[in-house]
Amino acid sequence: MSESPNTALVRRLYDSGMAPEVTAEILAPDLVWDITPGFPYGGIYHGWESVGRDFFGRLLPDFASFAGNGDQFFAAGDDHVFVLGHYHAVSKTGTEADARFIHLWTIRDRKLTHLRQAADSHVVREVLNS
Repeated sequence: MSESPNTALVRRLYDSGMAPEVTAEILAPDLVWDITPGFPYGGIYHGWESVGRDFFGRLLPDFASFAGNGDQFFAAGDDHVFVLGHYHAVSKTGTEADARFIHLWTIRDRKLTHLRQAADSHVVREVLNS
């Protein structure tokens, strides 16, 4: 069975490692980035500039490396894609861990408009505090 266009769009983001040329092309200007409470810097961010500065700009310096990997992609209706995946985090002291996540993406006019994230925040915080 072939992949839906929306699933392919979301997969492209993960496969690119959030490459700037891909994010510029497929993220909507009115993007909403909703990170679960309890996750480091959890909250709701509006627009890619805010996501980069206020979320990733604070999160990434806390780790030696941090990456989100999509493992399974599921189309849901005409405008949603669920992603089951894991974050791979390495602390500045070298402690490594994988934390599961689920991302729900909303798609409008071939652009990603909304991310809603739920994740194993405890695992991420444990690595952060190691």
